[in-house]
Amino acid sequence: MPNTEPPSLVKSVAHALDILDVVARAGDSGVTLAELAPRVGMAKSSASASARTLAHYGFLHIEMPGPRFKLGFALLRYGDQVTRQTSLGQVALPILHELAESTGLTARLALNDDGYPVFVERVDGHGSVRFHATLGQRESPHATGAGKVILAYSPTPLVRRVIGEHGLPRYTDSTITEPDALMDELERVRLVGFGVDNEEESDGVVCVGAPVFDHLGTCLGALSLTGLKADLASDGVGPYGAAVMEAAQRITRTVQGGRR
Repeated sequence: MPNTEPPSLVKSVAHALDILDVVARAGDSGVTLAELAPRVGMAKSSASASARTLAHYGFLHIEMPGPRFKLGFALLRYGDQVTRQTSLGQVALPILHELAESTGLTARLALNDDGYPVFVERVDGHGSVRFHATLGQRESPHATGAGKVILAYSPTPLVRRVIGEHGLPRYTDSTITEPDALMDELERVRLVGFGVDNEEESDGVVCVGAPVFDHLGTCLGALSLTGLKADLASDGVGPYGAAVMEAAQRITRTVQGGRR
């Protein structure tokens, strides 16, 4: 077969694209380094370096033990079509529309990216303020409703690793910045079933999140409602917590093979 590669081909870029293609074709199971290197025609050391570079920028996700490489959420930044192709996004989208319609708030779906929330779907409620958070990027794990939910249902060693990696930066006067205080907050989330960002990431903005689980009880991510505190009902976040919990439970039942 004749060589159809253009003479100006940049091999490092070509190798990176080959790696993404192999990982994408592997699906949910991902690929190990031993499987990846021969498929892209690279030495293990070179394949590892390229794959870890892609992971650094979010295009791949490294799962341990392994390493096992899977597609990263950065790909979601580049078009709604990629988002729609995620099975959880497909299940959640009509429920997000219902939630936004019934509450008037912005409804979003975040996936669990190794303890961090990555928002992949959003629906704005009628008349709600448009929040310009970029889809496909990791967001604060300790100062968002969805982030608290994901941490609350993650193993404690993972929670402590995320705290060590991300720190607990202060965004507002309400942000939790002490590890012990955050652990107490995560216990509260588990007790009530939803997490609240009470002006902890942005002044005047409240976010309420609830978990979505797979058939093994692993937290896949979280649904959340976001709005201005001044626009919320006078009886506080309780009704919104109940609404987002009910919606998240519907998605969980569908993911687990039950009826909505």
